Amino acid sequence: MDIDLARTFLEIVRTGSFMAAAERLHITQTTVTARMQNLEGQLGCRLFIRNRSGASLTDNGERFAGHASQLVQTWEVARRELPLPEGAGSVLTLGAEISLWNPLLLNWVSALSQVLPDVALRTEVGEPRSLHERLEQGVLDAALVHQPDYWPGMQVEQLLEEKLIMVRTPHTAQPYVYVDWGAHFRQQHDAAWPEKARATVSMDLGPLAIQYLLANGGSGYFRTRVAQPWLEQGSLERVVDAPEFSYPVYLVCPKAKQSEDLLSALDQLRSTVKQADWRDW
Repeated sequence: MDIDLARTFLEIVRTGSFMAAAERLHITQTTVTARMQNLEGQLGCRLFIRNRSGASLTDNGERFAGHASQLVQTWEVARRELPLPEGAGSVLTLGAEISLWNPLLLNWVSALSQVLPDVALRTEVGEPRSLHERLEQGVLDAALVHQPDYWPGMQVEQLLEEKLIMVRTPHTAQPYVYVDWGAHFRQQHDAAWPEKARATVSMDLGPLAIQYLLANGGSGYFRTRVAQPWLEQGSLERVVDAPEFSYPVYLVCPKAKQSEDLLSALDQLRSTVKQADWRDW
């Protein structure tokens, strides 16, 4: 079976419609429909019931979902591991959100290069949704995220506890820049600051937002470790009476198929976190 058929099937399951799946896969809806007709023809059964609200699985579709996931996972793992780099006995692929590659992922990979010299290391830095999908597909062995998705078979472990604090430029606190740190932050923030929930300036990338603040003035919420250098320089000052919000860091990895190399890598990560003064990163 063409692996793209299984991928397309799973994307329809995730998004709930043929149209949304087409947008996610960057193909036409006609192509999605043709692929599902091909797949249903090969299997000899109907997989989806389509209606105005989207697409729902039939009983046969429910049964096939697990098989499709295994097919894609097996293919992705094979693509990742073959061929092995010369001199390597195995491969570990590690991921992290954009805000966590430096220094956490960097320090982790640097330490692994010393303690696991026979293991080939590959890294992926991306958005949380993409990382979770790659974990579920078996492409990633482990990932560092701020807000983990929970599903059966996943191990989730809190590594660090960061905080989001409100800072401002000394000369002006306006405009207020709404930095979107995710659904959990939005819920807490909008309850504490309903008047700031619809700010004129809104951004979803912390580094961009803090550079905007430094260049134009204003206020907003940022991670303590990122704001600290600017606070020490006097370019920013903390809004002392503003509530602070929790922003922890989690390790996420599949429970099944954890190799000895992966277990050693996870132990090294925990050791790396304990040894460093993360208040300064």
